[in-house]
Parts: sequence; structure tokens; C-alpha cells
Amino acid sequence: MLKDITLGQYFPGNSFIHKLDPRTKILAVIVYITVIFLVKSMIGYAVIGAFTVLCILSSRIPFKFVLKGLKPIMVFIVITAVFNLFLTDGRVLAKWGFLTITYEGVRLAVFMVLRLFFLVLGTSILTLTTSPIALTDGIEYLLSPLKKIGVPAHELAMMMTIALRFVPTLLEETDKIIKAQTARGADFESGNLMRRAKAMIPILIPLFISAFRRADDLAVAMECRLYRGGENRTRLRELKMAKRDVFGWLTLLVLIGLIVFTNILYGRIHI
Repeated sequence: MLKDITLGQYFPGNSFIHKLDPRTKILAVIVYITVIFLVKSMIGYAVIGAFTVLCILSSRIPFKFVLKGLKPIMVFIVITAVFNLFLTDGRVLAKWGFLTITYEGVRLAVFMVLRLFFLVLGTSILTLTTSPIALTDGIEYLLSPLKKIGVPAHELAMMMTIALRFVPTLLEETDKIIKAQTARGADFESGNLMRRAKAMIPILIPLFISAFRRADDLAVAMECRLYRGGENRTRLRELKMAKRDVFGWLTLLVLIGLIVFTNILYGRIHI
């Protein structure tokens, strides 16, 4: 299960999506997430799905690798769907004792599941096609206007990227600890909930120690390289917008137009 988490991992490539400016991809993901919550019909989600598939094909990342990131959140998705299905008032479709399924509940449950799917897929494509360095530069550039009010844009971007980059590293470390403890006779699957929670202690303590050790090693390495934050810092490769970024924005505008059109068509919003 831990190996199925793709958040924070980078999949090297030379595709159209990989070559896009990181600022374009970050802003596109923000717009993409906003558009997901504006969808009011199944036709709109079909458009979002087609756009997401197009992005995955353009990135040349195997579908299995991208979809693998959905496995860790399946339990959360199922719980969300069940709560929306049985706890939403509306026109009753079926009833078993105290459990009631309504039309509005079914519709809301389907919409919530699709939203979660597309949210994970969209953010996964961003991290899979953008190197940590490019992601840092993009976030810092987008936060740079906040420097005028004293916000440390470079430091914030660096912390966010390091945290994201360490996700797969810590997951790999957790997997190693679990295998080591299992080889020593530890049991993490049997027993009640309280016993399983206590069984996690031999995993959490070494994991925290390893995380602090890695953080200290990173701090020492940055100090040895005379890292002083963003002050007077230069870059080997400056960010530059290209024609492909313009094409990417035009494609995103088409997506927004289609979503607005489907919402108007189904009478869900009024302009």
C-alpha cells in the first residue's frame, strides 16, 4: 500500500507536459481544481475526465502508474460516498429500516467520488511531471509578489518542496521498518483496533528518529554549501514561457468554456 502513493514522486520524461513551465503547471492545477468544484452535471465530469486522460497521454506516463495513486485513498473515498449516500435528504429511492437512499444522496455521492478522483489525478500529474527544483522555482516566482509585504517567498517555496520531496523517502523508510519488525515477529494485522494501534509504536519511534536524522543531515549539507536563503541567489536555468505554455493555457480556457457551457445548458448556474 505504501508503494502505491505517488504524491511527491517525479517521473522523468521529455513529454509535452514535462516541458511546460512549472508556473504554468502550478496555476493550471489551481484552475483545474477550481473547475472541478464548479461542475454541476455528469456531462461536465465527462469533459473533465476527457481532459485528464488527454493530460496523462500527453505526459507519456503509464496509466497504471498514475492510477496507482488512487489506491491509498480508496477507503476515504468509500466512507465519503457512504456518508453522502445515506445522510442526504431528498426524494426517497429506497429504504431499509433506518437507512434511506435518496436521489440527491446518490447524485452527491457520485459527484464527491469523481471530485476526489480528479483531485488526486490532477495533483499527481503535477508532481510526476515536475522536478523538485523546477517546482521550487515555480512556487517561489508565484509567491514573489508577497515579498513586498515581508513574506519570505523563497523560504516558503523551499519548505513546501522539501516536505513534498520527502514523502516518498519517508514512505520507503516506513516500508523498510515494517519489514524489519515483521521479520522480528511483530504482528500488525491481527487483533482489535487498540492492539493494532499499540503495534504501530515500534514503527513510529524509528520513523521519527529517522526523519529527524534526515532533517539534520539536510540542514548540515545546506550549511556546508553556504546556503543563505533567497538573498542574492542565482539560478542555473531561468524560467521562460514558450509557445507550448500558450497552447496549454488555450487548452485550459477551452476546458473552462466547456464547463460553463454544460452548466448553463443544464440550468445549474445563471450568468
